[in-house]
Amino acid sequence: MRLSRYFLPVLKETPAEAQIVSHRLMLRAGMIKQASAGIYSWLPLGFKVLRRIEQIVHEEQQRAGHIPMLMPTLQSADLWRESGRYDDYGQEMLRITDRHGRDMLYGPTNEELITDIFRSNVASYKDLPLTLYHIQWKFRDEVRPRFGVMRGREFLMKDGYNFDLTKDDALHAYNRHLVSYLRSYERMGLQAIPMRADGGPIGGDYTHEFLVLAETGESEVFYDSDITDLKFGDREIDYDDVAQCQSVLEEFTSRYARTDETHDEAVFAEVPEARRRSARGIEVGQIFYFGTKYSEAMGATVIDAEQNQVPVHMGSHGIGVSRLLGAIIEASHDDKGIIWPEGVTPFHCGIVNLKQGDEAADAACDALYGALTAAGLEPLYDDRKERAGGKFATMDLIGLPWRITVGPRGLKNGVVELTSRKTGESEELTPEAAVAKVVARYAAL
Repeated sequence: MRLSRYFLPVLKETPAEAQIVSHRLMLRAGMIKQASAGIYSWLPLGFKVLRRIEQIVHEEQQRAGHIPMLMPTLQSADLWRESGRYDDYGQEMLRITDRHGRDMLYGPTNEELITDIFRSNVASYKDLPLTLYHIQWKFRDEVRPRFGVMRGREFLMKDGYNFDLTKDDALHAYNRHLVSYLRSYERMGLQAIPMRADGGPIGGDYTHEFLVLAETGESEVFYDSDITDLKFGDREIDYDDVAQCQSVLEEFTSRYARTDETHDEAVFAEVPEARRRSARGIEVGQIFYFGTKYSEAMGATVIDAEQNQVPVHMGSHGIGVSRLLGAIIEASHDDKGIIWPEGVTPFHCGIVNLKQGDEAADAACDALYGALTAAGLEPLYDDRKERAGGKFATMDLIGLPWRITVGPRGLKNGVVELTSRKTGESEELTPEAAVAKVVARYAAL
C-alpha cells in the first residue's frame, strides 16, 4: 500500500479523553474513532490489526479441532428466561423490544443460544464430543466505559462452547482450550498467564483467566514469579491426547497465580518470599467448565450407550479479540509510539523514500515494494512529499516492525538502511539483502 493512497488520519496531539497509553496511541495512529461512549469505528489501520488477531484465533481454534460458525448479535429473551439469567444478568444487558412487542437483547454472551442450537440438532452420545465457536460483536452496557477498546461497550469476542458426555470429557475440552489459548497469545507476542479466577455470572467451579501484566490492568493479581519463565514455544501437541493436554495444564497452573477475587494469603505465603509478586493485569480471555448448569435448565440431553437420557457437560471459552489490541500496545510501546509484534502487525515493513521525486530513489523504492509484495508480504510505502522527520515520526508512531529507508546518498554506495522498530538498531544492506532479511523473519513465524 502506498501511503499517499491510504486513509491514515494520524494526530500530532493526544486527545484529552485518552487516559491510558493504548487509547492515546490508537487515536493518534488513526486506528479508531469514537462513535459514542464505549463504541468505536475501526479505521483501516486498526481494522487490519483486528483481522490479523482474528485470523490467529481462527487458526488455533481449528488446529484444536473446534468448529467455526456464526450466531446473531440479537437474541430472544425467552431463551435467557429458560436458563434463569434474564433477570439476573443486570443492567449491563441491553434489552430491546421489537415492533411486535417481543423482548430481545443484544447478546453479551451466547450460552443460551448455542445450547438451543445443540438441543435442536444433537440427540446421541455418538455425536460427541463437539466444540463450536464463533467470533462476533458483543455488547455490555458498562456504567462507565473507559480506556478505549480496553473497556468499551461494544467489543469483538471469540466465544466457544464444548458439549461432552462426561465431566472427564469436558475437562479435557477445558485443557484443550487452555493449550490453544497459550499458542494464540504467544503468536501475538504476548505472555498471557492463566490465573485461577471467579466464575461470575457465567458460573462454574473450574475457571482460569488469562492476564497480561501491565500497569494499567484493571485487575490486581498475585503470582509466583517462576510462572513468567514459562513459554509454550513451538512444541507440537496432539489435542486428542488427554495426558498431553493435562500435562500442559499442570505445567502452567501448578504455580500460584490468582486474581484478587480468588487470592488466598495463606496459600500465597507458601511461595518463597523472593518469588512472591503482586501486579496489575489485563484480562484477555477466560475458560469455564460449568457442568450441566445450562443443559439441565434448557433440556440439552443425549441418549448414552445404556439408552439413558442424560444432560451434556458444557464449558464456555472466550478471547477478547478487540481488547487484545489494547493489551498488545500496553505491553509493547515506547515514547515514540506502538511496537507491533511481527505476528499481528498491520503491514510487514515500511519503506521510507527520503527524496520523493529523485529518479534513483523512486525506482529503488518501487523495486523494494515489488520484491516484498512478490514474497507475499504487505509493505507500506511512504511516498508522500513530506520531510524525512515527519515520515520517520509516522513510522515510529504506527509501529511497523521493520523500516527500509532509501536515500540518494546510500544508493550511491549501493545500500539502503534496515531498521528494527523493537531494538532501534539499523544496518546498511543492499536492497536485495534487506528484502531477504525481512522475508526470512516472517517465514520463521
